Amino acid sequence: MSAELDQRPTDEPTGWRAFRTGVATRPTLNLAYRIGVAVIGVLVLTLGILAIPYPGPGWAIVFAGLGILATEFAWARRALTWLRDRYRQGMAWYSSRGMAMRATAAIATVLLVVATLWVLGTYALVGGWIGVESEWLRSPLAW
Repeated sequence: MSAELDQRPTDEPTGWRAFRTGVATRPTLNLAYRIGVAVIGVLVLTLGILAIPYPGPGWAIVFAGLGILATEFAWARRALTWLRDRYRQGMAWYSSRGMAMRATAAIATVLLVVATLWVLGTYALVGGWIGVESEWLRSPLAW
């Protein structure tokens, strides 16, 4: 019985690879699939880039977007490898700095978040919900 199991071909893809191989054999479907991966990957990547300055998983979303793109595009695989290395180097540098640097970075992050929320009009929106109307809550942009 074990001789029968050992004789099965190991070259045939299984699971996801079998699906992708099937898609790749049909040019129109393959193009549509690659376009779909590109659109989803770019959307996730863009969301991640926008989320980087805010507390939360901004970098994780960037890496997820590049990971999605890397499933189909060699340039994205190279970019993902390069960015992952730079991120690790940057975090190692940041971790090696003293408490003053960490505090400065934390304050800068808070100020960036507060300023962005003000520019986007979030304070005026929430103030309107709770009945607080003040001119300084309004965004400088004319929405």
